[in-house]
Amino acid sequence: MMKTATIRARVEPSLKSEVDDILAHLGLTASETIHLLYRQIKLQRGLPFDVRIPNELTARTLRASQEGRQVKRFGSKQELYADLGL
Repeated sequence: MMKTATIRARVEPSLKSEVDDILAHLGLTASETIHLLYRQIKLQRGLPFDVRIPNELTARTLRASQEGRQVKRFGSKQELYADLGL
């Protein structure tokens, strides 16, 4: 089928640049990615991922993490595994 419909969207320039770099690393263009998204929406009859507002505990945890509170840092994956008891 011939692709003749056009989609226009406005995004922040820095977001576009960062995402374009990721897509290029994956071998995809923005147009191909949008096409994939549309195909998945059609197949799944909705968004192919959950879109929800986080509950209060999740929102608090995300805020604390972004502020660097109660965040553990590890120098290696071995240290992380040891902390997890693995």
